[in-house]
Amino acid sequence: MKKLFQRSAALIITAAMLICSASCSGGNDSQKKSTDTSAASTTTTTAAETTTTTATEPEVPAEETYFADETNVKLLGRTLLDDNNVLWLAHSASGIEFRFSGTKASVKLIGDNAVGNADSQARFAVYVNGERKLDEMLDAKEKTYEIYSADSAGDVTIRLVKLSESTSSTFGIESITADGAITPTDAKKLKIEFIGDSITCGYGVDDEDKNHHFSTKTEDATKTYAYKTAAALDADYSMVSFSGHGIISGYTSDGKINTDALVPPVYEQFTRTYGSNSGCFDEKTPWDFSSFVPDFIVINLGTNDTSYIKTKEQRAEFADAYAEFIKQVRKDNPDAYILCTIGIMGGNVSVKKGMEAYIAETGDTKVSYMAFKQQNEGKNGLAADWHPTEATHAESADLLVETINGIINGTDAPADAA
Repeated sequence: MKKLFQRSAALIITAAMLICSASCSGGNDSQKKSTDTSAASTTTTTAAETTTTTATEPEVPAEETYFADETNVKLLGRTLLDDNNVLWLAHSASGIEFRFSGTKASVKLIGDNAVGNADSQARFAVYVNGERKLDEMLDAKEKTYEIYSADSAGDVTIRLVKLSESTSSTFGIESITADGAITPTDAKKLKIEFIGDSITCGYGVDDEDKNHHFSTKTEDATKTYAYKTAAALDADYSMVSFSGHGIISGYTSDGKINTDALVPPVYEQFTRTYGSNSGCFDEKTPWDFSSFVPDFIVINLGTNDTSYIKTKEQRAEFADAYAEFIKQVRKDNPDAYILCTIGIMGGNVSVKKGMEAYIAETGDTKVSYMAFKQQNEGKNGLAADWHPTEATHAESADLLVETINGIINGTDAPADAA
């Protein structure tokens, strides 16, 4: 167990030593642990006898400070531990989880260059035994948050999750300080990776006004179809998602191709930001695919490409590129089942065509297609910039859970619900 330092909680008490006829022996102070308590002796004399009583100070547990590495915590999603043992969180829903037995715990966070922009600051939440206890925007380069406090020691599970996406802001966990031991929670049997765009990031999910625009304040990855799917299936997860990104073109408002916002070129690196990480870490650090080996990979890309795709030739271009991206994902994840999805914010027929072209070329049998139901404004409303609400995400998760369970159980699964 790695520790930065240990602070003694023992009280220093100066007591007068009274000499009595009885012979006493004491321990060597230099051999005591930092959690030892000090005691003062008092003597009471009566006509009949002399007695000695001891008043003991309450024990104060020692505080210890830990690095947020995998020896102490379970890592959630893609994370990056730098040379100073700071754990950087960038991706939506990335974070840490650990068991804790004690009365208080705190975490020291390191902000990036987005801390001065209220609409780009990193948003995160802390859960204790599954209940959200803290929901904060990181507005400083260094800040310590109390994440747990209780009158008496108890065993709890603490989870810290980044709610906002990587393109706008990131932050590091410098240390965790606690007055009890922390240990990683257990890995789940099932692991799922989600590759997507703003839908997977939870863009605007906390702002159900379609005329409002982007802010990290209204992003919450825990309310997305992806997070809900992982929770329903009791799976560990990783989200690799970036708002506005696509396969051949990111979102474009003028019909011109946008090659600055593509997922395939950045999929094999740690993350993608718009510069907020400068001076903090290298976003192009190659991702170690052995650190998280998914059983399923859900690709939900193609929505932003439709802002560019208008012709038969462009649809063919997309299908070819989509097939190549599946090849890339398969190379990096040779054993995963790949599920190609689309439809929450509208369809893209070239997704299915690209997948079919890939299967025809490779003969890969661990790939299939699923279409989500398109969001229904009349039923569930719309969030910022016409993005799905939590109600839509919940319905989408139900369909995806049914599909994955069907694949696991070898039964027929819904393939086209659009």
